[in-house]
Order: sequence, then C-alpha cells, then structure tokens
Amino acid sequence: MKREIPLGITFITGILVIVTFFIPHRPFGDFQQRVLIWFSIVAGFTMLLGIDSLIRGHGKKIQRRQEGWGYSVALIAGVVSTVGVGLYSWARWGTPFQLGSPFMYMYTYAIIPLESTMFAILSFFIASAAYRAFRAKTMEATLLLVAAIIVMLGRVPAGTDLYHLIPYFGSHHPGALMEFQEWIMDVPQLAAKRGIMIGAYLGAIAMSLRIILGIERTYLS
Repeated sequence: MKREIPLGITFITGILVIVTFFIPHRPFGDFQQRVLIWFSIVAGFTMLLGIDSLIRGHGKKIQRRQEGWGYSVALIAGVVSTVGVGLYSWARWGTPFQLGSPFMYMYTYAIIPLESTMFAILSFFIASAAYRAFRAKTMEATLLLVAAIIVMLGRVPAGTDLYHLIPYFGSHHPGALMEFQEWIMDVPQLAAKRGIMIGAYLGAIAMSLRIILGIERTYLS
C-alpha cells in the first residue's frame, strides 16, 4: 500500500491535469489552477525538508571532522545568518526586501558578489570547453569555429572596427559582417536550437507518461 497509494494519486492527478489542458471549462478549468496552488504549497514544504537535510548532512560532516568540514561550517553559518537577518527585517519593516533593511544589505553586498564570483569562475570552464570544441580537427569543428568567430566579431565593437580595415568590404559593404552574424543566429543556429528543444519536449512527454503510468518509480525511493 505504501507504493500503490502514491502511484494512484500520481496517475489520477496527471490524467486530470491533461484533461484540464484540453477542456478549459468548469469544473476542469478551475482544477488546473487549484493544482498549481497545491504545487506551491508542497514546494514550500519540500524546501523546508531540503534545508533540514542540508543542515543535518553538513552537521554530521562537522561532527566527524571529515575533509572539508570548514566549508560546512561556513555554509551552516551563512544559512542561519541569512534566515535570522531575513526574519528580523520582516519583523521590523514588514518585508525583508525593504530598501535599507539588513537583509537587503546582506543581499546587495554579500550574496550578489558571491554569485558574480561563481559565474566568473564558471566562465573559465566555459572558455576551456569552447577551446576543446573549436579545435578544427574535423569539418564540423571547422564550421563551428568559423561561425563562432563571425558571431563574436559581429557582436563586439572591436569586430566592426577590424572589419572596416578590410579595403574593399569595409568601404562597400560596411554592414555585411553584422548581417552575416544575424543570419547565422536566425537561420542555422535557430534551426539547431529548435531541433534540440523538440527533442527535449519529446523526452519530457515520454518521462511524464512513464511517471503517470507508474513505469518510472524512482521518486518513491
């Protein structure tokens, strides 16, 4: 029964959501909005469970003095201080997002710089991946390299300045580089992007059907 009841609830809810999509009239039309409200409530409780699991896991790591336990201390301290400052700001100003509140001060001068640092570090991984992908070892890699160079030159002012230095094209066709990179983005890039999105949507539909029909049961573990 521990597995049959969740599978039955999943099946009934999934079928009703699909029906409400094709029949947007009472009583089905209101059910979809109600399910979205239920989803928001459940998502809130899952966030609390996630925070509890996060603190418990890193707390055990600190207790056992495992490798990197100092980072766990910093993480728990950050979570506790953020929640505490947010609750104080909410009690003092009625909302933690009030300008000048301690929470907004922490968000502006601590969280945003940390996020910027994280994305700055990710840029090095992206550059490394781009270097490996753009090595012209095959015909496809060569086309990718040429297209990437044209798009990058067409998107930055330095590329336009370099293009104007070409004797014939810079004087007779000053906007050719911009038009070419726009064509690359609007035609071949968009076609590949749509193909990837179609494949992703088909995969999502297949996974949804597997969950609704009870074939995929990993969420019960």
